[in-house]
Amino acid sequence: MTMYRPEIKVLDCTIRDGGLINDHNFEDGFVKAVFTALAASGVDYVELGYRNSDKIFSPDKFGKWKFCDEKHLKKIVDGIKNPPQLTTMVDIGRVDLGSIPKKKDSVVDVIRVACYVKDIDKAIDLTKRFTDKGYKTTVNVMAISTALQPALEEGLSDLSEAPIMAVYIVDSFGALYSEQVHFLVNLYKKYLNPKGIEVGFHAHNNQQLGFANTIEAIRKGANYLDATIYGIGRAAGNCPLELLLSFLKNPKFNLEPVLEVIEKEFLPLRKEIEWGYILPYMITGVLNRHPKAAMAFRKTADKDKSALFYRDQLAEEDAA
Repeated sequence: MTMYRPEIKVLDCTIRDGGLINDHNFEDGFVKAVFTALAASGVDYVELGYRNSDKIFSPDKFGKWKFCDEKHLKKIVDGIKNPPQLTTMVDIGRVDLGSIPKKKDSVVDVIRVACYVKDIDKAIDLTKRFTDKGYKTTVNVMAISTALQPALEEGLSDLSEAPIMAVYIVDSFGALYSEQVHFLVNLYKKYLNPKGIEVGFHAHNNQQLGFANTIEAIRKGANYLDATIYGIGRAAGNCPLELLLSFLKNPKFNLEPVLEVIEKEFLPLRKEIEWGYILPYMITGVLNRHPKAAMAFRKTADKDKSALFYRDQLAEEDAA
């Protein structure tokens, strides 16, 4: 299959999603190497972390990419030739609006607002506030595999009137299959495309379907695509950027810098922190659950006893 569509935009969220593994404690040299490689690869957007409030999250525990202060962001992007547009993410209730400068005083181009279906109204309010500051915005609707259709449709209708570039389908639990991806992309398009808003897709890889589901989303018309280098991300990780760039066949993308940074930075990192297809993460994906229980299980002495974890998860399901 050959896929080339010039409308497609690729967003790399390696540092933001990967930071969920190590509390965003990446060293500057690593982040600079990643951003440099991504600039050379031709991706459209790079997300370097969250813009969360240090009044809610302690800087003693979390690294600088949990907060993305301007001085730290500028240090990374300074001197990079043809840099991609820079994005940061905020969560509902975890951002200090007063700490975010106007766009003219920031190196950030896009602020992405993450929310659950129940909080779409709050997300819309944030996008308006960020738009007033001069930023472009998107909304990422998380845990979409648990959303009820009537509530989702109401939310999409409201989002269609918001000042945003794209609304993302976020398969937070890595639970979706192709038929569900098709349904959701078509549903999003129904409400959003007539208003000029694009559909985005953010896949997790619990069932080894992150890349496959991203392809299915592309086939149905999603034009904003998230990925991470070497699939790094919380628990099972995300759609691997190197696979996505290879699939898209767009001559503006250059795979070699991504392969080089994997060799130099990610293979050594893989020996220090864990992500990817691991059975407890597969189990939570199959059961359509948040991977936090599997993440905790992987820190125990029984971490490789996947049948035990599966029985415990089923028992919890029966008890509920």
